[in-house]
Amino acid sequence: MYIKKVTSLQTDLPENGILVINVFHTGTAIPVPNASISISYTGAPDSAFEELTTDNSGRTEAVSLRTPPLAYSLSPNQDMPYAEYTLNVTADGFEPITISGIQILPDVISIQNVYLTPVKKAVELFIITVPAHTLYGVYPPKIAEAEIKPISRPGEIVLNRVVVPEFVIVHDGAPTDTTAANYYIRYRDYIKNVASSEIYATWPESAIRANISVIMSFTLNRVFTEWYRNKGYDFTITSSTAFDQKFMYGRNIYENISSIVDEIFDVYISRPNVKQPILTQYCDGERVTCPQWLSQWGSKALGDQNYSPIDIVRYYYGGDVYFNQAEEISGVPSSWPGYALSRGSRGEKVRQIQEQLNRISDNYPLIPKLAVDGIYGPRTEESVRTFQSVFGLPETGVVDFTTWYKISEIYVGVTRMAEL
Repeated sequence: MYIKKVTSLQTDLPENGILVINVFHTGTAIPVPNASISISYTGAPDSAFEELTTDNSGRTEAVSLRTPPLAYSLSPNQDMPYAEYTLNVTADGFEPITISGIQILPDVISIQNVYLTPVKKAVELFIITVPAHTLYGVYPPKIAEAEIKPISRPGEIVLNRVVVPEFVIVHDGAPTDTTAANYYIRYRDYIKNVASSEIYATWPESAIRANISVIMSFTLNRVFTEWYRNKGYDFTITSSTAFDQKFMYGRNIYENISSIVDEIFDVYISRPNVKQPILTQYCDGERVTCPQWLSQWGSKALGDQNYSPIDIVRYYYGGDVYFNQAEEISGVPSSWPGYALSRGSRGEKVRQIQEQLNRISDNYPLIPKLAVDGIYGPRTEESVRTFQSVFGLPETGVVDFTTWYKISEIYVGVTRMAEL
């Protein structure tokens, strides 16, 4: 990846992180090319020091930005471990948007997805302000609940099986706050957002994986039990740390967190003879302690000691818990066949991938068009490899679990425009 180095106003920040920006039509995966983006430090929003333009895939070049020292995010301390930047985004035919408080960590690639709304009448500036990270800011501690919920009747939505939903509805406040907005967020995007808001992407990979599995199990418990709907609410989960997990509308995510979520998004945590995902509650472990729940800083320390993700989870929730996989994934044209597709593969699954890549290439012209013949030849391999390059996946030319569901995600995202 080519990284453009820039000199920001913050010359007192000694290290660097990377920012890549993707701009889409709102509610879709359709890119917005030729969008103009200015970057400024949040403390001086009127002093832009960099101007970028999106390419045909709606993506900017990678930019290196100054950050505080890496050590700040590796142990609890009083210093903010990330630098905050502001983006101003404009494009012909779309409402302009400002995103303030983008959190750039050192030695990590940050991804800022921006969704632009077509101009309808008068042009209005939309402003998003990202709040402080939960490990740095002050938030209410979690109110304790039972980890396994009584279910007196089958759910109205997911019935009696664990399903990864296509969307969750996030209530951006406490459950009783009737003024709070509800956001329809894709499940994987929600998990990536919460993980980026709750832990630091600079931590050991095993700690990140453990925390992501905990966040997913918590979420799928809310989905499986229809916890809020059975109380008369019209949402899946809240953004209040007193009740659920912190979701920050419009924030950036981190590439390593995003990649792990794409790899394990169907995972949750189980106990023997318990059907539902357990409600895996957690706390930071420093300002708030929580015996028998996961400690975020404690999990980082275990990662430093080379504990595996499952060993970290068992350290806190007990030796009988295990990773399980959801029985169904919603919102995809077809489930992964259970084996990788590569050169020489044949059949209906190959045909489906070819059809989906052809539709995606209408909006991402770098991806070569294919003959839909059900034969995984060199041309299909090239198309898959280009898709992987465009969307930040390992460029193997093989359709594995992660690539299958990323193709499905983008295919649904580009075809959804016709529904709007």
